[in-house]
Amino acid sequence: MEQYIVELNHINKSFPGVKALDDVQFNLKAGEVLALLGENGAGKSTLMKILSGVYTKDSGEIKIFGKVIEDLTLKKARELGIAIIHQELNLCSHLTVAENIFLGREKTKSGIISNSNMNNETKKILKRLNIDFEPTTLVGDLPVSKQQMVEIVKALSTNAKILIMDEPTSALTSSEVEELFKVINTLKAEGCGIVYISHRLEELQHIVDRVTIMRDSNYITSMNFADTNMPEIISHMVGREIKEKFPRVSCKQGKKILEVKNLNAGKLVRDINLDLYEGEIVGIAGLMGAGRTETTRAIFGIDSIDSGEIYLDGKKLVIKNPRDAIKAGIVLAPEDRKKDGLCTKLSVRENIAIPNLDLLCNKLGIVNRKKEKIMVQKAVDDLKVKLANSNTIVGTLSGGNQQKVVVGKWLARNSRVVIFDEPTRGIDIAAKVEIYNLMNQLKQQGIGVLFVSSEMPEVLGISDRILVMCDGKITGEFLTKDATQDLILEYATKFESKLQQVSNA
Repeated sequence: MEQYIVELNHINKSFPGVKALDDVQFNLKAGEVLALLGENGAGKSTLMKILSGVYTKDSGEIKIFGKVIEDLTLKKARELGIAIIHQELNLCSHLTVAENIFLGREKTKSGIISNSNMNNETKKILKRLNIDFEPTTLVGDLPVSKQQMVEIVKALSTNAKILIMDEPTSALTSSEVEELFKVINTLKAEGCGIVYISHRLEELQHIVDRVTIMRDSNYITSMNFADTNMPEIISHMVGREIKEKFPRVSCKQGKKILEVKNLNAGKLVRDINLDLYEGEIVGIAGLMGAGRTETTRAIFGIDSIDSGEIYLDGKKLVIKNPRDAIKAGIVLAPEDRKKDGLCTKLSVRENIAIPNLDLLCNKLGIVNRKKEKIMVQKAVDDLKVKLANSNTIVGTLSGGNQQKVVVGKWLARNSRVVIFDEPTRGIDIAAKVEIYNLMNQLKQQGIGVLFVSSEMPEVLGISDRILVMCDGKITGEFLTKDATQDLILEYATKFESKLQQVSNA
């Protein structure tokens, strides 16, 4: 019988109105990378929170390094060598790398915090993992990829032998992902058992030894990665075969809806010119820092425009803030859903209703509860949001369902342009298809869809037309039928390329 460092048997966990885990089993070996897969809401995060001591199981058995653990707390999990790296980074930007790593367990000398000791310990781990920044660097000065490495070093500084990584590459570029994989392979060679949660299934082939699949709070199966394939994995995850990862609908291109002329805003929006037509989806591709998000923020009125003009249906707009954009008919589903798109301590009903109070209130400012109920239920039904009821707190939903709520709150408006910034980040393949279908639905209704994505297959799979940005400028424009990943990457790295125009003929 194989020796496991983690064994979870017959684990059950319920929350009010929801069975989160139903007789689930899970095991992990030393020196392996195990992919824990499933749709949003399948129970993956709940299971890992039980393993890391965040949640207490209702029933079942937990064995760590062969020993039964009755009451697994956060403290006990740390002592056992279990560490979790959450999808949302949990770092203090104003502190140094070393200060973040030892936060709450600072090293002291003669009763005084010893920065030199912490710096030395941090340097040892950085050297071991071939990570090239200094312990004294402020975390806020590091890019997201390096901050991710800080989280790993923080976990390893506790002598972690069981490492849980939740969507570690969701905000990383392809080159940054390669750096992370090198670190993972180093840890694997040292005997660390790694649980890897990701919706980017194409990554698995590079690092994963086994996969465990969950669905609807249940354990489905485990298998060696070498003995399976993507269609089989996806079928186990969703309970059916997904025949089309990128559903596409054909629409006749209508009149011009949005026109942006010579738009400048800050350092990363430089002389942007773009058009958007009825019945089309335009994707914006580029590397991190290219100015894609900044362009959408300027159009939506979050960031001040230095110069340039925006026209909607031929009418020049004056957009000083998001309220002006929303009133005109331009809405945005932002990149950071928790920070900019949701009130996580409020309910799903409140999150959908609040930005639509102008449609729900009478002249006295009183909310029409019947209208609100219809609006909320339609948004929940259209996007298949998994929740007990509309009064469920948004912060308790899975990442994919939170993203659906962000999108759903705009469905009730007669918007002319919907902008999506990284709409499928951190959500599973079935939920992605639902978002794509929503984009197609808007397209068929004659609504212009503009979206930013760091996933090249997604841009190629859903867009009718592709804009490529680099260094704050549009450096390429292509019809999707003429585009390839290599071509997009070429223009995404041309800082001063002349805009290539491709006719719609």
